[in-house]
Amino acid sequence: MKIDYVPDMKKYAPNADDKAIKAIIKHLGIALQGTDSSGVACSSKSECDTVRESWLKKKLKLTQPDAELDKAIVDVCAVMKTEQHKHRVVFYYLLADKFGKVTSL
Repeated sequence: MKIDYVPDMKKYAPNADDKAIKAIIKHLGIALQGTDSSGVACSSKSECDTVRESWLKKKLKLTQPDAELDKAIVDVCAVMKTEQHKHRVVFYYLLADKFGKVTSL
């Protein structure tokens, strides 16, 4: 099942970079095929830890303290609070944008 991320993306990042979106989709690969794995569960500490370690530190190569990275995750959760299913692609894009890393994707 192919998901259209454009409506959510345009809601949160109207000028989103198509190349960066494609890079995130490619990075996530098979994880996007599962309903649970295609979204971010903000209420799960282990999920937020995974976002921090796998996306922010490993992929985006951020070196800020965990507390700062965790705050950014909480901030994006707050921005997307009305979404029942927080699409991982959109969530990751917003984090990359927050740290000025969209162009490096």
